[in-house]
Amino acid sequence: MATKKRSQKTSFSISEYLWVIFFLLIFLGFGIRLYDLTDLPLDFHPTRQLLSAHKARGILYQDQPGIPDWQREFAIQQWKVRAAVEPEVLEHLVAYTYRFTGEQLWVARIYSSLFWTIGGIFLFLLAQKLFSEVGALAALAIYLFNPYAIIASRSFQPDPLMVMLIILFWWAVWNYAEILPAVTFGGKNDDIANTARLRWTWAILAGIFGGLAIYIKFVAAFFVVGGGLGALLGRQPLRRLLSQPEIWTMVGLGILPGLSYLIYGTLVQKFLGQQFGGRFFPAMFLDPSYYLGWVSVLDLVIGGTLLMAALLGIFFIETKTVRQFLVGLWVAYLLFGLYFNYHISTHDYYSLPLIPIAAVSAAPVADYIIKGISKQADPKWKQLILAGAICLGILFPMWNMRTRLRSADYRPEANVWNQIGSKLGTDAKVVALTQDYGMRLAYWGWLAPVPWPSAGDIFYHSARGSQVTFDEQFERLTRGQDYFLVTDFEEYNHQPQLAQKLNSEYQILYEGDTYVVFDLFEMRTP
Repeated sequence: MATKKRSQKTSFSISEYLWVIFFLLIFLGFGIRLYDLTDLPLDFHPTRQLLSAHKARGILYQDQPGIPDWQREFAIQQWKVRAAVEPEVLEHLVAYTYRFTGEQLWVARIYSSLFWTIGGIFLFLLAQKLFSEVGALAALAIYLFNPYAIIASRSFQPDPLMVMLIILFWWAVWNYAEILPAVTFGGKNDDIANTARLRWTWAILAGIFGGLAIYIKFVAAFFVVGGGLGALLGRQPLRRLLSQPEIWTMVGLGILPGLSYLIYGTLVQKFLGQQFGGRFFPAMFLDPSYYLGWVSVLDLVIGGTLLMAALLGIFFIETKTVRQFLVGLWVAYLLFGLYFNYHISTHDYYSLPLIPIAAVSAAPVADYIIKGISKQADPKWKQLILAGAICLGILFPMWNMRTRLRSADYRPEANVWNQIGSKLGTDAKVVALTQDYGMRLAYWGWLAPVPWPSAGDIFYHSARGSQVTFDEQFERLTRGQDYFLVTDFEEYNHQPQLAQKLNSEYQILYEGDTYVVFDLFEMRTP
């Protein structure tokens, strides 16, 4: 009896420390995203981040007092001319906050990090229902401290907000699905009435969250539909589901916001029509580079180890309804990647919703391992090793990301682009092969160039059937322009035809360590 009592005394129960661990994970996960807060948003897909930065500044300057007229006109013009595929929700929120903080780009970093962290809270609540407290903590840790997620989830783009809303939808629709059997098999009148009210509450919440996710970014529809079908079809057949009014309410709320924006953008303002082309290329299914690109993205976003654990996790699930829900999420991602076949293999942030899918799928594996070790006859030293391994698994990604963020300081670039803009003049007409299609020059140099396409853009348009030759393109883009600016020398070296033409036919007007300017009106003497 004494031995048994000692064993019980040294046994470890995660529930004793559940909320301490939970809040510690939330605190560390949010904190690492605020490291190097004031650096410029050039550490992750700067083209996409600067697109939102231009829009937020234009929104701010349209009615901000004390702004010179030429800057106000330029900022509004850059806001309006940029592509508007998604509603400018985050940009309006950031622009409103600028009124209190000044034009500080780190404001967006705080909002995106906050959205991602809130998503983690509800992913924990969802995983707690699907598996256990241990599995829920594991899912939260994977979601928050995935190395790619640490960088991507603090970026100035709508994706972190979209992922948060997708997770909120999964949580709400699962809570709705859990109630279905209680009503189906009957009960007391009071119980049925209370359950019916809960069903309507969860259905409305699920519809709102799903609709907002799709409104923020249309691609969320794959993960909303996949998660919804996975959760609901595991409880009742489709025919019975369609007979319930709250299902149609959920669907209506899910469709209405995105459909309203789609109608407004295509039929009223007509700015969305051209944005939906170039997303799907059937010919790419025969191109090995598509599949290799997708595999490379998977390796970057979640890595091979997490992918293996996530896929194996499906076989660790004993409950059919949970398994069907997770299968629905994976099928949604697969169909998403097959439809957006160009972007899934070239734009890694398109796979950002995969991180919560992988995190919750790997949870049963972590749950099995951790509980197995905890049940050992002599758990004390083994549990210390387990706790140390878990801490290392969290602290290593944090330290690596801290080192990565600290190793690059983009703040000096603002002065460089400002100097280039000042040297050329705000009235100059410039063709530019620069980073981010000239967005850095436009944002900090107040000069909007005509962007020269990258080698990737040339391939992309060629895949869409473009037959434009180099000479035709050069003539079209440089006609009436004063200068040709080159700052992206890596890309410049990938286009020898352009380099040969500029160096052989045009005079160099300015040359610095990071740029060269060709005078398009000064031809070289033969």
